[in-house]
Amino acid sequence: MSSATRTRAMTRPVRRRLDGGDRWIGLAFVAPQFIGVLVLGIIPFIAVIWYSLNEWTPLTGTFNFIGIDNYTQLFGDQRFYNSLRSSFLFGAGIVTLNLVLALSLALLLNNRMRGIATFRAFFFSPVVVSIISWSIVWNFLLAPEGGLNGMLAMFGIDGAGWLTSPATALPSVVVIQVFKGVGMNMVLFLAALQGVPGEIKEAARLDGAGPRRSFFSITLPMISPTVLLAGILTTIGSLEVFAPIQLLTQGGPADSTLILPYFLYQTAFQQQQFGYASAIGVVLFTVILVLTMVQWMSRKKWVNDEN
Repeated sequence: MSSATRTRAMTRPVRRRLDGGDRWIGLAFVAPQFIGVLVLGIIPFIAVIWYSLNEWTPLTGTFNFIGIDNYTQLFGDQRFYNSLRSSFLFGAGIVTLNLVLALSLALLLNNRMRGIATFRAFFFSPVVVSIISWSIVWNFLLAPEGGLNGMLAMFGIDGAGWLTSPATALPSVVVIQVFKGVGMNMVLFLAALQGVPGEIKEAARLDGAGPRRSFFSITLPMISPTVLLAGILTTIGSLEVFAPIQLLTQGGPADSTLILPYFLYQTAFQQQQFGYASAIGVVLFTVILVLTMVQWMSRKKWVNDEN
């Protein structure tokens, strides 16, 4: 037997057939998850696809099969393109600010200093606050006569209509959402940073590497799997945001914060066009799936140990 053959034989996974009792125990463990995904995920999604091929208006009792007419109407709807553009700007702003701020906070809080646990709890606390309460507080702070403009007035600065101006409404909601969720990614990055061996960083320092070179050549590559995970989760979450838009701007002013989830909500529950709204939902799912696949497929180019 050649050495290559012996190596393949040694590294080949050992498989054994489960007996009857083990098989049923294994199926019992995975059954709740399988049933949950089937009932709450796959079946509703198939139903949404079917609804998107129908004209469905509950108020008039209309339910007629119309094929792809909802999609034809959607791709000719200028509000759809405006909401798609707002969704990409919203998602790009949240992902960029969230990851940069979370990594910066994690690097700061990774140092040993007095009271560091208090700072970690302070920055993580918005994650556990209700999104309703969080949005109401920020609504008061960013009101024309609110706390932020009052503070700016003390320095002789005229504040903007943060949530009432088309130029500032979307960036304001992005900042609110970033502060709400940055603590979760901060915890992920902090755990990853604490897994970087100190011996490697010490060896780099002895070889003359400065803090910047050590970060970009050692730390960042070693935590790149966590960066990928945080990037995917944040991207998906940013394209599913609904509550802050509903509570703060209702998609306005002038549709400047009309992102796809809120466009879907308006179409379904205010205009009662459930078939058309289902088509929006299918397109939104496709956008999220494509972005997730792009991030996943690109991991071999920049994530450590993925080549």
